[in-house]
Amino acid sequence: MAWDLQLTDLPDLARGSALLGAGGGGDPYLGESLAADALKSGAGSVRFLDPDELGEDSLVVTTAMLGAPTVLVEKLPNGTEAALALRALEQRLGRPVTATMPAECGGMNSMVPLLAAAQLALPVVDADGMGRAFPELSMTTFGACGLPGSPMAMADEHGSVAVVETGSDNRRLESLARALAVSMGASASIAIYPMSGRDVRRTAVPRTVSTAVRLGRAVREAQERHSDPFSALQEALPHTVYRHGRVVFSGKVVDVERRTADGFARGRAVVAPDRAVADRTATDSTAADNASADGAEAMCELVFQNENLVARVGGRTVAVVPDLVTVLHADSGEPITTEGLSFGQRVRVFVISAPDRLCTPEALATFGPRAFGVDEDYRPAAPLP
Repeated sequence: MAWDLQLTDLPDLARGSALLGAGGGGDPYLGESLAADALKSGAGSVRFLDPDELGEDSLVVTTAMLGAPTVLVEKLPNGTEAALALRALEQRLGRPVTATMPAECGGMNSMVPLLAAAQLALPVVDADGMGRAFPELSMTTFGACGLPGSPMAMADEHGSVAVVETGSDNRRLESLARALAVSMGASASIAIYPMSGRDVRRTAVPRTVSTAVRLGRAVREAQERHSDPFSALQEALPHTVYRHGRVVFSGKVVDVERRTADGFARGRAVVAPDRAVADRTATDSTAADNASADGAEAMCELVFQNENLVARVGGRTVAVVPDLVTVLHADSGEPITTEGLSFGQRVRVFVISAPDRLCTPEALATFGPRAFGVDEDYRPAAPLP
């Protein structure tokens, strides 16, 4: 069923999409601010279509920002890049676009389609191609199901536009797009993966935007009640395609290594046990996870490439991509992106099970552990006992 996203929904969407972004997808505050400006200058709301409402031959194009999220802290977009890229792709395809759609979840990239939709009077499809955020354009459920990302249009804040065509070679498209993004200042907006309504239903992760709003609202309402936001998330997730989530570690960030290279933010973070954090809520089930094999308290290591890829406790993997590893403020439950991690933060590492569409053999070959150089098999995150 179609629904309207109002200006007042943006904080919940920003929070929920940052949660589902697994540490990536861009700055939620920046995304919310740009979307708010776009809605205020337009109709004040954006219409969302359920995938089942799309015509068989509707033309849907995903829009997103590409580049290292650390760059967006200093190089702000002007907000018109996505609409410019979409119009360029529309011109290349020779037909009007029916609707846009997020390429991924994330604090920024769940908002980018709202900018294009508000400026071009288009609806947005309540779905995306990752159900989380991934660092590469080829790492989508669309690509895993055989859809080409090409042709793709890219635009920067100066109005420069490029159209790239690589046929069905999505890996080549990623390589060329990344080089273009670097030349555009390490970030730009894209319009990519043109597809029919039939293909949306076949390949996309459904209803992720409405899910993000619901999860963001659950955290906010828990904060307003002065109750536990982590319990609120655990209660909300079984009613979504994500099924379950739980805290796997509580502590304080004691080390962050981060570098921007080849258009990605790469690095690791270390979280040390902090009993003051673990004792603040009765729902924290991390005591066993926080213990190493010899009974001593262990460190939690997070490895990221734009998004968190692996969480290890005492050297033991407790969660790995495509499951969602996200870091939340220990008290408020607010998500922390990988570029926002800093020494001294008291956090909880929260793991969310990946939607089924991310766990097929084709999907795991596209964005499973070994696609990131992690030499281990994917094992789904365990639910709460």
